[in-house]
Amino acid sequence: MTQPDEPYYVMYDEDFGLSGLAGRPAGERPPVPQGDAVGDEQVGVDARSLLESGLPDETIRTLWLAADRGRFDPAGAGMTVRSWLIAWSEAFPPPPPKGPRHRKYISAITPDFFARPVLVEAEMRDAVLAEVGAVEADLARAAPGVVEALRSAVAGAGADLGFRLLLRTLKAGSVRVGKARHDRYVELSDSFEYCYAVIDDGLEVDWPPIDTDRRDGTWNFGLSELASRFAGEWHDRTRLEVVRGTAGSDDVGQTPGTAAALLLEDVTRLHASPLSDDTLTTLWLAASDCGLRPDRFGGDVRQWLERIAEVCRERLREVAPDHDPAPARARTAGADEVLGELRDLGPELASRAVQPHWQGVPGADAARALEQVVTRVDPDLGFRLFLRVLIALWMPLTAERYARFEALGERFGHGKYLVSEIDQFIRSDL
Repeated sequence: MTQPDEPYYVMYDEDFGLSGLAGRPAGERPPVPQGDAVGDEQVGVDARSLLESGLPDETIRTLWLAADRGRFDPAGAGMTVRSWLIAWSEAFPPPPPKGPRHRKYISAITPDFFARPVLVEAEMRDAVLAEVGAVEADLARAAPGVVEALRSAVAGAGADLGFRLLLRTLKAGSVRVGKARHDRYVELSDSFEYCYAVIDDGLEVDWPPIDTDRRDGTWNFGLSELASRFAGEWHDRTRLEVVRGTAGSDDVGQTPGTAAALLLEDVTRLHASPLSDDTLTTLWLAASDCGLRPDRFGGDVRQWLERIAEVCRERLREVAPDHDPAPARARTAGADEVLGELRDLGPELASRAVQPHWQGVPGADAARALEQVVTRVDPDLGFRLFLRVLIALWMPLTAERYARFEALGERFGHGKYLVSEIDQFIRSDL
């Protein structure tokens, strides 16, 4: 008895297909299939898209040379561009329509698996064509003739391949784009279900200066994000590796160095605050689910904060040497709302403990430490650490309270996924 056919998804974590081939590292062998080809089946899909597009060979050659920086010309290897594409199509042929134990290799966007609705594809082609037009002058200077070739590729071979070739051509020609244009590319990439490396790797962006008041990330950040990385199984890395990973975790659309600057601001606020060492230790242990005790390595909590700050400064010297961290601006907005939620949950917090079976932190102590952060340090930081403590305490929440937390997150300008870290604790029976 044969089993039904099942699709096998190939989810890429870097550029792929012909655009990925054009972006191969310098010194890698010329892109000619040899023997039994293995690897990126999307190259075969892209090759067939161009072969079936009706584009003239010279147009396809212009596209390839612009994307590849002229490193490999099929004509120079005794082939035509069409015979070269045919070779790739044969190396990665389309799967048979059916058969026993057949697995169909597809990417998230491969039209071989399911066709995008005509109206959606038309919209995506219009969107990509608009992006080609927006950088037309820069593209024409970088690679003469490529603008019309890209337009033809979008129309004939589809929005997906056309967009990836546009991005690769911008990278090959060292064309710089502004942050707004970059953000538009990210928005389009979400529609195509690309990983962000398809956009970011090699693209030159005119980033604005780092501004820690600008909330343009979508996830957690700063000390609350660092604390989350020490909860659970982090022990395959050293503590400083975890800090460096957090300091280097700039979100898509953020100026390089932003994650380090935000983390530095949080620890600087706490280090310079009037909070006692005991309060800071309680705060860190509760937020990190007791994942790392500051005294484990022979120091106290303020020395731990200083070490985090040093790592952040190292990162900033590397990627944003012109950034001069200014003294943290005092903020009070939102404090009353955060305190109201803290105090309303006070009895439930007092009935719980973080890691109660292993030198844990009583929930009442954590609540008092959080109140001091909100009132004496920064309500934004206090709110983010409050969310971390709720996670460490496995605190059940009503849908109404969660909605208020979402509203608070929006008031602080937090990204859409920051507050959603606690949505797993919403209970309908409360």
